[in-house]
Amino acid sequence: MPNHRRNRRVAMLPPMEGFKPFGIPLRELESVTLLCEEFEAIRLVDYENLTQEEASERMNISRPTFTRLYDKARKSVAKAFVEGKAIMIQGGNYITEDYWYRCQDCHETIAAIKPIKQCRNCDSDKITPLNKESS
Repeated sequence: MPNHRRNRRVAMLPPMEGFKPFGIPLRELESVTLLCEEFEAIRLVDYENLTQEEASERMNISRPTFTRLYDKARKSVAKAFVEGKAIMIQGGNYITEDYWYRCQDCHETIAAIKPIKQCRNCDSDKITPLNKESS
């Protein structure tokens, strides 16, 4: 019987929804999906220079699970670079300790300790919760 799948702890959601190759309209591109926890794995190891052991502890998952997650993330990014595809960062099986929102007007990503009703940048009330439990 397989172990219960734990939500991966994500400290920082991506400030953008994805990337695309320069000079090609998004509507003409195929895309690969990078899950939010895969983004976090790359951020922890490649940006913050943590070991996989340290990163797995931060994400509250085992080191072998982290290694599989990190390898999948790197392969997705490599595929997008080599094949000229867009990278869409979305979805996954994660939890965060803060409330995260994206403003639909100014596209700002907002982190807050408690729920908010409007964008801090442009005062718009068109904000979308990024946390699963907030949606």
